[in-house]
Amino acid sequence: MTEHIPYIERSRKNFWIVLFIYISIFINSFVFFKEPFEFYLGYLIFIVLLPGFILRYGFNKNLFFIFLILLVTGVFHVIAGNNTSQQFLKVFVGLFLSYFFYYYVILELDYDIESLFKWYLKGCYFVSLIGLFQFVSYRIGFYAGYNYSWFLNKWSFIPGGNFGVRINSIFAEPTHLGSVLSAAFFVALYNIIRSETYGLTRMQSIAIIVVYVLSFSGLGQMGIFLSFVFLAISFGLVRYIILLIPVMIFSYNFLYNNVIEFKERIDSTFGLFIEGEKFELGKTHGSSFILYNNYRVALENFKTNFLFGTGIGSHPTAFERYSIAKDIKVWGFNLNSADANSMLLRLISETGIFGVAIFLVIMVKCYVKRDINHLTYHWLVSNGILIMIILNLFRQGHYFLNGFPFFVILYYYNSVSYRNSQESALIRQL
Repeated sequence: MTEHIPYIERSRKNFWIVLFIYISIFINSFVFFKEPFEFYLGYLIFIVLLPGFILRYGFNKNLFFIFLILLVTGVFHVIAGNNTSQQFLKVFVGLFLSYFFYYYVILELDYDIESLFKWYLKGCYFVSLIGLFQFVSYRIGFYAGYNYSWFLNKWSFIPGGNFGVRINSIFAEPTHLGSVLSAAFFVALYNIIRSETYGLTRMQSIAIIVVYVLSFSGLGQMGIFLSFVFLAISFGLVRYIILLIPVMIFSYNFLYNNVIEFKERIDSTFGLFIEGEKFELGKTHGSSFILYNNYRVALENFKTNFLFGTGIGSHPTAFERYSIAKDIKVWGFNLNSADANSMLLRLISETGIFGVAIFLVIMVKCYVKRDINHLTYHWLVSNGILIMIILNLFRQGHYFLNGFPFFVILYYYNSVSYRNSQESALIRQL
């Protein structure tokens, strides 16, 4: 129907849609209320735009089928006592609305994958400028310039790192910055290493890289590592191995020897997962134990419900049943029971083989590698978003925080767009 709208009106309409979706991605450190659930600004955008999208486009059959299975499984386990109706509905509705909303956005913008990704890159640059301002403000003692809790009610100042502050810009915490900016960091690193640039100037790329490093986020460090690995694979591992190995070793040693929190997390994680050490108050890092505890809970829950899990939103119930932290009286060690501290663990616990398989199939089947015989922007988009997906699976347990479903759908349709471009190129040759 959009072809009947004059170009200028359509462009203005698209501008507002793009602005709204990136607000839903970048601004999640403000909530309107927290009970009975946290109501983010993005939810308001869903409510405003979704009805019109549904009337215009109907339902995607594949998405609808997946959510139908999740609905049936969820209702069954609510009846069976493995979940509560409130928890199930809260998570299921949010997940359903998020995936359909971002699917409709891509339809509304005519599958313009490249523009959507470039807008994301510009958004990351803007966020990085705020992060640089935050860092400078902290160094000169300008309180309102580095502590944004005065207008973002789900934002926290995080001390630490080598400079006394871990940059989180407008995100609630550095981990969120490490997740959302990961695809942009990959592109920024590419822009610095290669002679040509994509989506960002070199100065913009440097700003993103600097802020990403200054977050001192463990998830961000993994994003840096994966970016080097994916670039090395894309351009030939043998050619870049001389650069890659020293950079990784130097980065790891620097963080391990200079960032106390990083060292404690590495030591505790290795001790818990590899050496089978038991938790010791004051010795074991809290975050490492929380991850390990959720791993144990997800594993036990998976053993009894391995095919479809116990339903969306059910991990807290499983946590109450299997947590090994019940006897620890210190506050904080039963945190993250809602999101399992990791999306992969949460998928294993709540959706079983079914949910994990969907993600694995999408990640593998929709991956676009760099092909010098058909060199397009698609491989950059694919590799950047794949890094983001891996990071979220590893450490971010919230299914739809910071617009994660948007990037999953963008990753899928980027693959579709690439295949279409290959077919078009082949037809032109004939």
